[in-house]
Amino acid sequence: MSKSSVVPNRVPTETGLLSDHHLLADKTLIIFDWDGTLMDSIGLIVESMHVAGEAHGFQTTDKEVQDIIGLSLMKGIEILYPQANDAQKLAIQQSYAEYYIAHSHRTPFFAPIEDMLQTLQHQGKSLAVATGKKRKGLDRVLDASDSHQYFIMTRCADEAGSKPDPQMLTDILNETQQPISNAVFIGDSIYDIQMATQLGMTSIAVNYGTATSAELAAQQPTYQVDTPQALVDLLCG
Repeated sequence: MSKSSVVPNRVPTETGLLSDHHLLADKTLIIFDWDGTLMDSIGLIVESMHVAGEAHGFQTTDKEVQDIIGLSLMKGIEILYPQANDAQKLAIQQSYAEYYIAHSHRTPFFAPIEDMLQTLQHQGKSLAVATGKKRKGLDRVLDASDSHQYFIMTRCADEAGSKPDPQMLTDILNETQQPISNAVFIGDSIYDIQMATQLGMTSIAVNYGTATSAELAAQQPTYQVDTPQALVDLLCG
């Protein structure tokens, strides 16, 4: 999908144009999911879950792991391994964390995401993160990517509930004193879009992360893009 073919999925007016509520040029608060949206970490997440599950006698598929990305880690483990007892789930969580941390140097920003963050800052936009990561995990990758300075606020699943609970977004709005109409949320999972939709917030689905284009389109995001460059073009153009 090129810059010229970015898809605005909702056409709520009789003229077929997006309502003023959803025009991106008017957005002053841009909220991002992390894994699969800003950071190229989906492959490592899937690999880490396979290693962790198999270490404790459980197996799953790549697609099943991809489908839980965006949820809190423990909620994802509970979905993937319902037959595991509480002790086994905790052990899987620990094994996952150990493997992911040991290999997290393999998770850079998608190109050209960092340039986009800098451009948006220069345009006077406020940037934030709402992620299924735990606070400890997000702080670790913010340190590793030297990207704390881009975001005025970040919110994690262990602070406000797992997606699609919209509390993370509500907390960010309250802290920044911004109305919903000033904000847009960008994510790669169906839970991201569901979370924004619950608040009536403008959303952008990115097709290069966890969910397929069709799965995301079924959630009716406001906009949908295929590539990181298309996202840059949409937000910064």
